[in-house]
Amino acid sequence: MRISRLPSLLPSPDVSRTARTEMRGRWMMRIVPALLASAALASSSASADAQTPRAAASHRPNASRPTDARPATATLWSVRMAESVMRRNPVVHPDWDYTAGVVLQGIWNVGQKTGNPRFAAYVRTNMERVVTPDGRIPTYDSTALSLDEIAQGKLLLPLWQATHDERWRSAAMLLRAQLRRHPRTAEGGFWHKKTYPEQMWLDGLYMGGPFYAQFGQVFREPADFDDVAKQALLMTRHTRDPRTGLLYHGWDAAHAQPWADTTTGLSPSFWGRAVGWYAMALVDILDYLPASHPDRQELVRALRDVSAAVTRVQDPVTGLWWQVLDQPNRRGNYLEASASSMFVYALAKGAHKGYLAPEYLDVARRGYDGIVRNLVTVDADGLVSLNGVCQVAGLGGRQNRSGTYAYYVSEPVVANDYKGVGPFILASVELGR
Repeated sequence: MRISRLPSLLPSPDVSRTARTEMRGRWMMRIVPALLASAALASSSASADAQTPRAAASHRPNASRPTDARPATATLWSVRMAESVMRRNPVVHPDWDYTAGVVLQGIWNVGQKTGNPRFAAYVRTNMERVVTPDGRIPTYDSTALSLDEIAQGKLLLPLWQATHDERWRSAAMLLRAQLRRHPRTAEGGFWHKKTYPEQMWLDGLYMGGPFYAQFGQVFREPADFDDVAKQALLMTRHTRDPRTGLLYHGWDAAHAQPWADTTTGLSPSFWGRAVGWYAMALVDILDYLPASHPDRQELVRALRDVSAAVTRVQDPVTGLWWQVLDQPNRRGNYLEASASSMFVYALAKGAHKGYLAPEYLDVARRGYDGIVRNLVTVDADGLVSLNGVCQVAGLGGRQNRSGTYAYYVSEPVVANDYKGVGPFILASVELGR
């Protein structure tokens, strides 16, 4: 079987272990308010969007603070944030987990960009903690049939290509086996997980899609490309709002969930991070989908559509994006870090790859400058923090999450959650910052 080559990873020594671990997000509330006044790190140019400036919401950052959009030293923000994660948490996460996957992907990209082997060493060491030498993943629950369990797998095949250690290939085969038996809607769309029957969530396209497409490229399985494209197009067809171009967080094929509209099956709101996962999924899937694939241009068109839609709702003062994208003036809404980082990454990468017009780079840069100016702080030890991250959100489940505006703005807002930090590093690398 012919195997495609992925970018190489320099093998490097082990990183020391520590008992300090990161759990799934509830323990990452180390915001340092006293340092906000000294965090003048970057400037933001005024937005060129054709929107009317809006009044600040209750969580809105200081839009007028004078700063410089470049780091205070010659060190890139991507490097500084990656190093901060590594210093805080030598063990990135105790378990196999999608949040660890997204932050490790960012750190991997820093290593690829800089050529510094210590970033690759950190990724490899942490992956070795959760994947045994014989390729098992003890904390991966294959019976849960959750797309969230697939996301960290995107790091397996690059590690295999770099090290020739068969553990990585074996682990990737486990995840691919899940996708073969993963439950689907009548049209063939993946359920988000077994416990969420008939439901497709925007998050799920990122959790499963890039790995699935990467696997198809490496192992020359063209049917994988067809299925990945099908997932993206089904998600787009069912969740996209034709009026705004934005996408609803979830769709229930059975129209049976309490959060689902009984006519459309759609959840009620445009949650920023959900749309961010979708945009990142599209731009990453396109890395692997062959140029000749019949659905490739449809995926590019979907990326263009969502890029135009999120540009229309970018805050014209800060360059950031709101927790609930289309309701900036409502009480309780706030400018949110993870969605903003995801959009910056997707827009910048899309423009660099030629999928989007060059003007989207300007949109991405405005967004990035807004993140650094308003949401990034540095403590006395030089540790970088990303503030203003929605800790968690979902639909239904034991908590009976309603998907309403009131629900999304009620979830805790924290610092340094990997769901924000990972995309921030990815965006920083993409912009060379």
